[in-house]
Amino acid sequence: MSDRFERGMKTRRAVLGDAHVDRAERTKSDFTEPFQTLITEAAWGNVWASDAISQRERSMLTLALLAALGNFDEIPMHIRATARTGASKSDVREAFQHVAIYAGVPRANHALKLALETYAQMEAEDD
Repeated sequence: MSDRFERGMKTRRAVLGDAHVDRAERTKSDFTEPFQTLITEAAWGNVWASDAISQRERSMLTLALLAALGNFDEIPMHIRATARTGASKSDVREAFQHVAIYAGVPRANHALKLALETYAQMEAEDD
């Protein structure tokens, strides 16, 4: 395995948590392995591993981009990641405010709904 893959897996685990990554690894197949390697090396080993901005800022950017582009399936995973990146509920709300203005209210509204549902699930899991 490449250094970038190892760095990516370390970053991926730090941001998403071992349980999430372990689940993804268990469901990996011959068909999906090249894709998993790509995102581990490129997204996690390059972009997320960079120290140019903080993990908090990276979380906010990622959530805003996901919402703005309508990639809603990824939002709950990245809301959960905020527990590890330091992005607060207020930070997420501000990111989605930008989405409302620059990408559209319906997308921001749906992203807020998903965030609220995910935060509620996270709080219930902590009880």
